[in-house]
Amino acid sequence: MDTTTTVQFNLPGRLGDPEMTLATDPRSDPRMVAVLEPLGLAGRADPVPLTADSSLDDIRTLAALGEPGFQQVFNGMFEALAPVDGVESSTEVITGVDGNEITLYIHRPTGGTGPRPGILHIHGGGMVILTAADVNYRRWRDELARSLVVVGVEFRNAAGALGCHPFPAALNDCTSALEWMHAHRDDLGVSKLVVSGESGGGNLTLATSLKARREGRLDRIDGVYAQCPYISGTYAGPPADLTSLHENDGYFLAGDLMGYFVEAYDPGGANLTNPLAWPWHAPVDDLRGMPPHVVSVNELDPLRDEGLDYYRKLVQAGVPTYSRTVNGTCHAGDLLMPSAMPEVYAASARDVTMFALTLC
Repeated sequence: MDTTTTVQFNLPGRLGDPEMTLATDPRSDPRMVAVLEPLGLAGRADPVPLTADSSLDDIRTLAALGEPGFQQVFNGMFEALAPVDGVESSTEVITGVDGNEITLYIHRPTGGTGPRPGILHIHGGGMVILTAADVNYRRWRDELARSLVVVGVEFRNAAGALGCHPFPAALNDCTSALEWMHAHRDDLGVSKLVVSGESGGGNLTLATSLKARREGRLDRIDGVYAQCPYISGTYAGPPADLTSLHENDGYFLAGDLMGYFVEAYDPGGANLTNPLAWPWHAPVDDLRGMPPHVVSVNELDPLRDEGLDYYRKLVQAGVPTYSRTVNGTCHAGDLLMPSAMPEVYAASARDVTMFALTLC
C-alpha cells in the first residue's frame, strides 16, 4: 500500500495568489486595512504611467506630481493628533560640504538638561520626494524627543520640491548634519549619537554609517537604527532570493515605481552596486567594526527581505545587532497610523528610544 502523504503548503501573499492585496491578505492587521482602504491604498497599485523609454525628466515630473498626494495622505493620518507635551523645537541652518544650506530641525525635552542620547533622524521618500518638515516626520521627532535630543536633516532630494539632486547629494547632506551634530554634542546636551531613519531614510542611515567607516569617522556614531530600509536598488528586475519583492509587490509600494525612483536617484545606474548608494551591496568586510545596529522591517513590505539580509550580514560581521519584524503591517505601517494603531506606533517609538538609552 502506498502510504505517501502529499502536503500542500500555501505560499504567502502574491506568491500563493497573484491577485492578493493588502485588503485580502489574511496576515494584514485589519486596523491598517481600515485606514488604507478608503484611500485606495489597500488594493492593487495602479500601473505607473511610464515605460522603459521614459526620460529622466518624465520620471522627475511623475515624482513631483505624486509628492503632494503622499503628503496629503500623511496629513490626514496625523493632523488631528494632540501635540506632544513637554517638547520644544528650533531650527538651525548649516552649510554642507557642497556649499549648500541645510536646515536642521532640533527637538528636545522642554527645560531638560543633558547629557542624554541624541538621534540624527533622516526621513523617508526614497531619497526622491518628501521633506523633514512633513507632519508625520515632525510628529515622530517629537515622540522621540520626550526622552532624547532629535535632529532632523532637510537633505536635498533627487526630485520633488527639494530636487533635482541625484546621488550623492542627499548622502553628503546627511554626512554634513552628522558632523555638525557631533561637533555640537556639548551644546545640544548629547551623550550617545544614533543615526536613524525609515525607508529612503533607512538607506541614508546605513550609507552615512558606511561612509563614516570608509573615511575613518566612526567615532561620530554610537548606534544605528534603520527602519524598513530601501537598500537593494534591484526593483526593476528583482532577484528571486529577495522573496518579499515578489510576495508583497504592490502592497502600498510597487516595484515598478521603485525602479523609476532608482533612476531618479542615480541617473544612468552608474552606482547600482555601490554600497554608498545601495547599502544592500556592502560586503561583510565593510561592516566589521561597526557600532551597534538595529534593523526593523515590516512583515508585508516588499522591502522586508533586503533589510533582513543586511541584518544577517551585520551578524556575520560580528556587529552587536538585533532585528525586529512588525507583523501585519505594510511598508512603514508602524510609523504611519498612530490613531488607528497606537500600540504599534508606540512600540516602535519605544524601541528606538530604549536602544538609544541603553547604549553602553
